[in-house]
Amino acid sequence: MRTHRDVRVPMRDGVELAADVFLPDGDGPFPVLVAVSPYGKEIQSLPYPTQPPTSPVYYREVEAGDPRYLTDHGYVHVIADARGIGSSGGSYKGWMSPDEARDGYDLVEWAAAQAWSDGNVGMVGVSYYGAIQLAVAALQPPHLKAIMPINAPADFYREGTHHGGITHVFFKWIYETCVGGALESAVLADEQPERVREIIDRLREDPDLQQYVPLYNIALNPSRQPGFFDILAHPLDGPFYWERSAYRHYDRIEVPMYTGSGWWAYAHMHLRGAFQHYANVDVPKKLYIESRVEADAPMDEAYNAEVVRWYDHWLKGIDTGIMDEPPIRFHVRGRGFRDAHEWPLPETRWTELHLRRFGGLSAEPEPVEGHPDVFVQQPVVETAHVAQAEYATEPFAEDVEVIGPLALTLYAAIDDVDTNWMASVLDVFPDGTEVELTRGFLKASHRAVDESRSEPWRPWHPHTEAVPVPVDEIVEYRIELSPMASVLRAGHRLKLAISAMDHAGWPPIDPELGTGHQPWHVCRNATVTHRIAHDRRHPSRLLVPFAPREQGA
Repeated sequence: MRTHRDVRVPMRDGVELAADVFLPDGDGPFPVLVAVSPYGKEIQSLPYPTQPPTSPVYYREVEAGDPRYLTDHGYVHVIADARGIGSSGGSYKGWMSPDEARDGYDLVEWAAAQAWSDGNVGMVGVSYYGAIQLAVAALQPPHLKAIMPINAPADFYREGTHHGGITHVFFKWIYETCVGGALESAVLADEQPERVREIIDRLREDPDLQQYVPLYNIALNPSRQPGFFDILAHPLDGPFYWERSAYRHYDRIEVPMYTGSGWWAYAHMHLRGAFQHYANVDVPKKLYIESRVEADAPMDEAYNAEVVRWYDHWLKGIDTGIMDEPPIRFHVRGRGFRDAHEWPLPETRWTELHLRRFGGLSAEPEPVEGHPDVFVQQPVVETAHVAQAEYATEPFAEDVEVIGPLALTLYAAIDDVDTNWMASVLDVFPDGTEVELTRGFLKASHRAVDESRSEPWRPWHPHTEAVPVPVDEIVEYRIELSPMASVLRAGHRLKLAISAMDHAGWPPIDPELGTGHQPWHVCRNATVTHRIAHDRRHPSRLLVPFAPREQGA
């Protein structure tokens, strides 16, 4: 491998990006795989072996692919810093700003024009490196032949910053640890000073933010964390998020796409996006969902080998068989991998499980009127206790498989104008051990549903306004839960837990995100009484995708 560091790459506006270029041994020319992010190009090619998440030197954001592996298989690997990062010129203004897509286009076309390039270019990398691929593909650079966006969010608002409209603080962590001082505020750059002052004054009076000293400090002092200030300044969906969200540009993506994720995957931010990409981009495509909660880093050989298999087909014209396989492959917890041609699976038995008295969850609705279940949640400044209501099936008589997205229809009254609904689905073992399988979120004031964009298993909330909840009135809430795939063994039960504060008694899935209530979701600074109705007039229920076993499984 021949290495050229800090190669200057000109952009259309005169800014130069810095890129490391890794060339295969030989004369070439070669196809090219391009990667770009704000995480630092130098760390992507450090000479240390893949580390598991338990390693004391594990660092997740080494995600651009392995230059040694890719050059060994006949690809040029270009890893660039986004503008404003490292020695790249310009200013970095946060996740997927419009500048980044244009820069990606220019980087692809620059790579195609180099003497070592055969003009066939793909893009590579995971998470941020994956999301930028979709933004670039939507601009249709002529020499971009295929993309492989793994763990790439589709919707910056719903998947990244506001789960169900509830502020999620992952990006505070990612901006602090992986971007740092290079970040500039889009709001401070684009808004008039009086408008910025109005935003700060509004945030100053937010009692929920006042519970979290670091967040409140950012709200009043944007320069401490400019990127997260932008998120706090935009509590509703709108143009700020739309221009940074891949799903808004699906109709302009015309190159083959291989997308995927892993179950859970950073509090659903990555997982939901993979299914959105696959469902809505009309090109030759594949979807792969793996079992792991957290991947090794740097990216392991299995990932790099699949990159080569995909691009050997699309950039080199080699018949690797990859497009002869079923387009969807996913891991079923407790069973192993399964192939499919559609998602959700067409043979799914959509089953409504009704919430019942005494914590029951049954295909039969509650026959008795009234008698709601009640839990009271105090704010996080007063208690670490997470109150919840729980509902569980009877033990299954035989193994069952739950594969697909889930949705909760909830009828409930609260004694305040807002709350956060958090719904978890768990596998309960005969000995009482519990494993959380999926989760969904909804801010009560964001309960409006756009029926034209909804499916029974996926209510679509516009999140463009916050409407106070009528106090002490029963209101319908429809809550999307992320997809799952799991075997529930005979003797196990399926459990639904409903809370208003994070974790509902369980630790966070990913220890890298910390413990307790931060850095996850911003909770309410109020004591709220929740009354969950489940009777004939108010049939609260969980829609569950039961799937038949594969032949021979």
